[in-house]
Order: sequence, then C-alpha cells, then structure tokens
Amino acid sequence: MDEFEALLNESLEIDTPNEGTVVKGRVIAIEAGQAIIDVGYKMEGRVELKEFANPGEAPEVAVGDEVEVYLERVENARGEAVVSREKARREAAWDRLEKAYEKEERVEGAIFGRVKGGFTVDLGGAVAFLPGSQVDVRPVRDAGPLMGLKQPFQILKMDRRRGNIVVSRRAILEESRAEQRAEVIGKLAEGQVLDGVVKNITEYGAFVDLGGVDGLLHVTDMAWRRINHPSEVLSIGQNLKVQVIKINKETHRISLGIKQLQADPWDSVEANYPLGSVHKGRVTNITDYGAFVELEPGVEGLVHVSEMSWTKKNVHPGKIVSTSQEVEVMVLEVDSEKRRISLGLKQAQRNPWEEFAEAHPVGSEVEGEVKNATEFGLFIGLPGDVDGMVHMSDIAWGISGEDALALHRKGEEVKAIVLDVDVDKERISLGMKQLEKGAPTEAGAQSDLRKNQVVTVTVLEVRDGGLEVQVGEDGATGFIKRSDLGRDRDEQRSDRFQPGAKVDAMVTGFDRSKKPTFSIKARQIAEEKEAVAQFGSSDSGASLGDILGEALKKKED
Repeated sequence: MDEFEALLNESLEIDTPNEGTVVKGRVIAIEAGQAIIDVGYKMEGRVELKEFANPGEAPEVAVGDEVEVYLERVENARGEAVVSREKARREAAWDRLEKAYEKEERVEGAIFGRVKGGFTVDLGGAVAFLPGSQVDVRPVRDAGPLMGLKQPFQILKMDRRRGNIVVSRRAILEESRAEQRAEVIGKLAEGQVLDGVVKNITEYGAFVDLGGVDGLLHVTDMAWRRINHPSEVLSIGQNLKVQVIKINKETHRISLGIKQLQADPWDSVEANYPLGSVHKGRVTNITDYGAFVELEPGVEGLVHVSEMSWTKKNVHPGKIVSTSQEVEVMVLEVDSEKRRISLGLKQAQRNPWEEFAEAHPVGSEVEGEVKNATEFGLFIGLPGDVDGMVHMSDIAWGISGEDALALHRKGEEVKAIVLDVDVDKERISLGMKQLEKGAPTEAGAQSDLRKNQVVTVTVLEVRDGGLEVQVGEDGATGFIKRSDLGRDRDEQRSDRFQPGAKVDAMVTGFDRSKKPTFSIKARQIAEEKEAVAQFGSSDSGASLGDILGEALKKKED
C-alpha cells in the first residue's frame, strides 16, 4: 500500500501540458496510415502520415523518431490525445517566417498549387500566396516547370492573425539580374561591338540580349534608310552584331546601333548628287507639304508640293504620286550638315508651256474644252495638260464681252487661234473671233466702210443675242445686237430672220479690232429724221405715216 501511494502521488505531481501548445513526442508505432506518437505524461496520439510529407514528396517518418506535434486536446472520447504534426510545423514556420520578414531575409519554399490570381507556396509548414505578377520578370505562360521546385522567395506581406502571407519570386530574380547586369555593364564600353540575340520587338525598336543583360536597339539606329517598323529588318531569335552607342550607369540602360557599323551614305552625297542632276528614286512617304523620295538606302530627299507638277497647283501630293512609286527627280539643293536634299519632280520633265509653244506657234489653230468661265474670259483646256485663256474681247465680233461670254458654256468644245505664249509666266493667250469668216485684217475694213453708212448685209447666223451678218459676198462681218433689230419690241426678235436673208443696216461703229457693228434700229431712226426734215413737221396736215411713206417712195424712185 505504501508503494502504491508513492506512485500515485508521483503521478499527481506531473504537470499535464496545456492544450494549444507544441510538445515533443516519439513515434512508437506506424499502422493503418497513421503514426502513433507518445507525447509523454502517459498520453498517446495519432497523426496521419501525410502530415509528415512535404508537398509532392513521400512522408519521412520512422518508429523511434522524435517529432514535434501540436496538442489540441489532452483526451478525446477514446482516451487518446488529439495531436497534429501539420499545425506544429505551421506554428514553428510562422515563428521562423516572422523573424525573416523583420530582417528582410529570403525564405525557401515550393509552389504546390494554383489558385485564382496566382499560386500557393509551402514555406516549410506555412502556406503563402504568390500573385501571378510576382512569378517572373516577364509573364509566364506555363508554370509547370516551377511546380514543386524548392526555390527562394521574398516575403512582401504577412498577417499572423488572419493567416495571410504574400511572397514574390520576381523580387529575387530582379535582384539577381541587377547584380548580374551591373557586373556585365561594368565590362562594357561605348563603341564596343558585341554579338547579341533579338529577344523582343516593339513599335519603337528591339531588345537585344547581350549575354545576361539587355540593350535597346532603337528603330532609327537599325539602318541609314527609313524603317517604318523594326519587324521589316529583324525577327525574334535573330543573331546580329551591334555597337554600344551609350551606357547609362545609373539606370543601367544600354543603347545599341547597327547602322553605326556601316558607312554613312551622306559622306558622299555631294559627290554623287550634284545640283541639276536627274536620278531615279522611290517614294517612301507622303505628307501634306510634299513627298519623300529615297535615292539610295539611307539617303532621302524632299519634293516640296510646289515642285511636284507644272500644271497641277494646290493639290495634295498623294494625288500626284503614290507610296513605293518609282519617279525621276532633279537635285535642287544639298545640305550635308543638316542631311537634307531638296528635289524637284517637275524639273525632271519638260516644261509643258515650252512644248506647247514649239508645237503650236502663234497663229496656229487649236481645239479644246471650255474648262471654266470667269468674268473676264474663258479658260480652254489644251494639249499637254495646259490651259489657255480667251479674253472676253476676243470671243466674238460685234457684241460686248459680257454678251460674248454668255454665248458659251463649260464643257463646250471650241476652236481658237494662238495669239501669244509666255513660257515664263505660264500663260497662253487665245482668240476665237479671229477664226470667224470675214474677220478684219491688219489693214482693217474701215477703208471700205464708214460710220453711219447704210449697207445691205446678209444674215450668216441667227443667235439668241442677235444676228451675225456679212457685207456682200466676202466683205467684213459684224454683229447686230438683239436690241438693234428694230425700234419696236415686236421687231427685236432674232427668230424672225433666217440665214441668207438680206437686210439694210447702218454702220454704228467699229470695235478695238476694227470690226464693224450694225443696227437696223439706227437706220430706221435716221430715215425718220430725214423724212421729217424734208417734208416738214405737220403744217400740211399730213401724218407721220404719210410723210414716211412719201419719203420711202421718193427713195425708191
């Protein structure tokens, strides 16, 4: 009894461990996928074997191993202790991770699962979240090779109360890349020629891997000629030689170039393209103010809109030339320092006014379409894509310029004589009335006709504005305006006459070309005055009709 009492007292003196703490135990048996652990204090608990395994690995536990477990309850319904190896590892991991977070140290872990927005990482008992943007320095399409691989991570944020941990793999890679980049850049020098591999192509250039460090090859440094997009000359994975143009030690940025390894074509521009020389080129770009023409790779010149066409004025360059079109241009100016060449497109072609003057001397007859009618004349389209102008005074004989303009419309085909060609001012003067039958010669027709003379004329043409008439068979031609066809309004109708009809009219004057103008109305008024003067007013009681009748009869006799 004494011995039993001593043992009882001894057991009562042993302190039972507190629930919710981590205790040490020993594996005494493994059965049915569980490890039986003696945690002391005459207590045993069971732990699933999978809690002894790391993600993707087999469990590592054997009888006799000492392990730490988390005591959840001292005794359950079966009289066993409720313990957890996983929770014990988690508690230990949190303690370790908090110390690493405070010291900004790296921690080791393994990616074991994929969740929305990223991945889960086992940090030796604690589970952390790895955002997709923090996996690598560039987007990762396939994370399969990274799964289950032990690697370093940087803790970005952790909250033990909520059980949240956020880690980054990208921060580790950037740090190592920065160290590697600094080491490589330290060995580089401006002007150095290196071998590289094109890693990426953008709108403005390409990134070239120089062996652990990337450099930017800008599109303007790829070739001396104009390049619209880097993909025209480069492709991803292409090997090429580049020259280091500039190194920024602070930002670790490296600028590269290819064209610097080639001869600058502008060094020989003045010798190859003297002023006034004509060359073939290709249109590379069209703007509102002109077109750029490539004379050779790396050498471009500008054809200003004013130098594009002899005849097409104030039109967009895109209506004269098109991109990639082969054209002939003349060198107008060269500025090697500013790398500019002024070119002329029209100068490489013959002046159309010179060609017209050679083919159509003064006095020759031409035919064309009325392009436009202005207040002072008609513009006629002529061969060679040039226009000539007929001044309103040179449209027709015997009528005013305004009336002559009204006789023609846009689109009408007309004939004219070349009066003058001014090549320098790009002007062609034409005359239409000079082609009319009976037009006065240089000597003029005034010697045959005089003002106020009454003559018999033949109607050549009936127009809305009046009559085209001729004196005799081959005499001078003139015009009787509609208002001069008679004194009364009923008589002022040109449709009451027919071509070939003969009529008496008075010469009322001559225009600046000495062509006569006629009037039936003026003849009637003159005859009335003559009759009144001869027979008196009305003292004899005769009416005006009687007087005129007597006068006409006398004249006939």
